[in-house]
Amino acid sequence: MSMAKLFEPLALREVTLRNRLAVSPMCQYQAEDGFVTTYHTVHYGKLALGGFGLVIVEATAVSPEGRITHGDVGLWRDEQVEGLAGIARFMRAQGAVPGIQLAHAGPKASMQRPYDGDGPLTKADTDRGDRPWDIVSASAQPVDAGWLVPEALDASGIGKVKADFAAAARRALKAGFEVVELHCAHGYLLNAFLSPLTNHRSDAYGGSRGNRMRLPLEIARELRAIWPADKPLFVRVSAVDGLRTGVTIEDSVAFAEALKAVGVDVIDCSSGGVGTTYEHPSGYGHQVPYADRIRQDTGLRTMAVGMIVDPVQAERVVAGDHADLVAIGREALRDPNFALNAEQALGVASKDAPYGSWAPQIGWWLNGRERKIRRLGAWSSGEDVAA
Repeated sequence: MSMAKLFEPLALREVTLRNRLAVSPMCQYQAEDGFVTTYHTVHYGKLALGGFGLVIVEATAVSPEGRITHGDVGLWRDEQVEGLAGIARFMRAQGAVPGIQLAHAGPKASMQRPYDGDGPLTKADTDRGDRPWDIVSASAQPVDAGWLVPEALDASGIGKVKADFAAAARRALKAGFEVVELHCAHGYLLNAFLSPLTNHRSDAYGGSRGNRMRLPLEIARELRAIWPADKPLFVRVSAVDGLRTGVTIEDSVAFAEALKAVGVDVIDCSSGGVGTTYEHPSGYGHQVPYADRIRQDTGLRTMAVGMIVDPVQAERVVAGDHADLVAIGREALRDPNFALNAEQALGVASKDAPYGSWAPQIGWWLNGRERKIRRLGAWSSGEDVAA
């Protein structure tokens, strides 16, 4: 057995992850009026069985107007707690730490589900029942031509957003989640405040970098006060905007330093989301350097994301001290057992019981099959169908 760093436990406050692999929050757009459905139970159940140390539930709206689409999960009502609590319980029973991302879509609210077009709502969407609603942002600037124009939040609106995040965090805690992540990326509301491309305010929440950071920091401070001292708080950032004239890595280092002072434990380093152009490299592991830079400059733990598709690649990220965690997104949708398969690929699994880390009701069968395969030898496509 090897000593892959990817499979070393990681203690975050009093919460210990069994390994350094997480599942990124990825919206499924299958909620009904913000309530999770059987789809979510099955979806997150298979990921919980997949051996990851942390599974983060998709962007969960803190208010109805903060949804991206009509299919978004929400935590703006007490009644929405129960369904999410069942998912968190199942994750914990399988050894995965349950996490949840709290979000407000801001200027990207009231849009189509991606598989319906991923753009502004059309008459066809309205005829289907997906009607648009009024949206808000840092400034009255639409995502692009033809999109809804948001209302710039006034003092009262900012107060409501802060209260909505706080209330959702309390509900997330009641649901049994052990990690909460504040979404400040991808062009959504808090990213819209952070970015000079979308924040054209002249009050205390606009202008200088410090002013643009004000609302996200106020919300992070409130969440840290609500979230128990023994549980970690994550923040997802777009380390750089798509356009080089937007948020820079230097801006994100400064933001991370301020988040560290608030008591944030991990920076989840994504990129892009403001505008329709991406002017940075976008190959395999293209966002790892952002996690590395923030980690080195601030001393904060970071999570690397983005086109990490292979166990050896993920191991190199943590073994090379580029990040403390690796979040697997679309590859986890393709292979929900990515973490368990990575144990075998990296030589961490026992040779005598290679499926020993799998849920026993599954591993028992697979270990038995493995013993028979070793007796028979690997099957070849040139062999008869039955021998």
